[in-house]
Amino acid sequence: MINRSLDAAPKEFVSRDSTGMPGFLSPVAEMSSGKKGREDMRIDHPSIVAARSADSPVSEEYKKLKSRIVDLTTKEGFKNTLAVTSSVSAEGKSVTAVNLAVSLSQDYDRAVILIDADMRRPTLHTYLNRTPGKGLSDCLLGGIDPDAALMPIGSRKLTFMPAGRKIDDPVEFFASRRMQAFIQELKTRYADRYIIIDTPPILLFAETRKISAFADGTILVVKEGLATVENISEAIDILKGTTVLGIVYNHASLHNLNGRSYYHYYSHYYGTSRT
Repeated sequence: MINRSLDAAPKEFVSRDSTGMPGFLSPVAEMSSGKKGREDMRIDHPSIVAARSADSPVSEEYKKLKSRIVDLTTKEGFKNTLAVTSSVSAEGKSVTAVNLAVSLSQDYDRAVILIDADMRRPTLHTYLNRTPGKGLSDCLLGGIDPDAALMPIGSRKLTFMPAGRKIDDPVEFFASRRMQAFIQELKTRYADRYIIIDTPPILLFAETRKISAFADGTILVVKEGLATVENISEAIDILKGTTVLGIVYNHASLHNLNGRSYYHYYSHYYGTSRT
């Protein structure tokens, strides 16, 4: 029997099970603000624990997520372009994208570009305490050089590209050959950096499937108690033909993090991943 919600979802930090299904990259616990740490990051938002509370249990979970991502993206060359999405709204995809970017940038040999591609509801600038300026849409539609749209964050190993000016039709925007060429340009120009792209919820807006097709891999964020099995099944079906690196089980209770009674509900749904 399969539960109809994710309250008891598995929390192993694995990318694939033995059948090749997408697994759970990491559980991430409910957040508390904790004490401030890593002042050089200059990120004060309480949800960005990777910058504020480096030794907290939640920050440790993001370090585990980072470790899994690095392992998955460096085995055969460097797959540096990653999309982050969720099935529905309010699952914490943007918070996950920022914390992952911060955690990756804290490694001495890694740099990260974080891009806000949620054109309908851009929020990354609020977590980074930045005033949004020229960004992604300005690069594609206004001919702005990508370097001019990047904002340095803290130590400059993390840079941020806002969404940019509002556009009328995000689906057409992201489906264009210009967008595909732009992502390829970023991959080539910044070949030594991770490029983390925050995208809209995939069940609500069609543009996310386009971005995922251009990216090297997609991370699906699932919030405990919010997404249903039907939501996740449909999201994974939409992502067929792309590389799904795995699922981040977000906002997990600390009690559930310590428990080990998990099951692989997702194996009933997922087909073949793109190689």
